[in-house]
Amino acid sequence: MAPSLTPLSQAETALQSHMAAGAVAGLIPIPLVGFAALTAVQLNMLRHLAEIYSAEFSKEIAKSAIASLVGSDLSVGISLGVAKLLPGPAVAISAVSGAILGTASTYALGKVFIQHFESGRTFLTFDPSKVRAHYQELFSVSKSEHVPGRFVGIRP
Repeated sequence: MAPSLTPLSQAETALQSHMAAGAVAGLIPIPLVGFAALTAVQLNMLRHLAEIYSAEFSKEIAKSAIASLVGSDLSVGISLGVAKLLPGPAVAISAVSGAILGTASTYALGKVFIQHFESGRTFLTFDPSKVRAHYQELFSVSKSEHVPGRFVGIRP
């Protein structure tokens, strides 16, 4: 009989797959479409994490958490996304930057919620102001550690 996976190992697996999807969303050449795709990936990740931890999913709270935590980082991403509209090398630089931001923000958001759910809390007890500094720290570290190419088969 195969051992059952713990919620934490299931959550880590879900996080990895959503990070890959976040990187792909960051590559989308139309800034607002890429932003919407990344938000959809992150909403799906939070829904999946809630299922793993048997926590009732709240789309409204999830959207609010994404806006509160990720929104400030994605303002930089939107600025970089505008560069995708310019001809030349700016497009490639912007695409890579968008993929890094998509991966990093998905990683940090996922880690914050995994920790939140691991401690037995729910969406109703989530307070973005209490985890914002931790999210920012995870996001900053993740930008340099999580190279999007690793998730889509490209070696850095």
